[in-house]
Amino acid sequence: MSDVTTRRIVLVRHSKSEWTDTDDHERPLAERGRKDAPVAGRWLAGSGVTPDLAVVSTAARARETWKLLGSELPARPRTVYEDRLYEASLGELIALTNETANDVNDLLLLGHNPGIHGLADALAGEAEGDLLPRMNRSGFPSSAIAVLTFQGSWKSVEHGIARLNAFWAPHA
Repeated sequence: MSDVTTRRIVLVRHSKSEWTDTDDHERPLAERGRKDAPVAGRWLAGSGVTPDLAVVSTAARARETWKLLGSELPARPRTVYEDRLYEASLGELIALTNETANDVNDLLLLGHNPGIHGLADALAGEAEGDLLPRMNRSGFPSSAIAVLTFQGSWKSVEHGIARLNAFWAPHA
């Protein structure tokens, strides 16, 4: 029997970070990032997407983004901080997605470019209207969110499996 469950993947790029003399992993959000993250959370809350699980990069800017974005959601999902999201390649991101338990219907990944943009582009075999070219033209800026749907199990996630249903960025 095949799994025909419709699932959602919410891909979020961390908010705008400050360029400081600290180690890259420890860079904090810039003032603009601290303003944009709650706006992104409100957009996500208004979209009707309610993630069951959030997997967040351990980088300081990602953790801070999640704290501000997640506080705007009607219910905060179970959250896992994952080292592998930091500087993850496309293959690593797909492998991480494939590890998701099948009791999760809506997964949120909060990470970094170029990986998050690459994953959104790779998974989107189709898209609503002009969303795919608009997402790709934008370069997936900080605080951007892509919502994709697919049918099947998390182990079946691969190139072209999903439909890009929404793309949002705060300054687009």
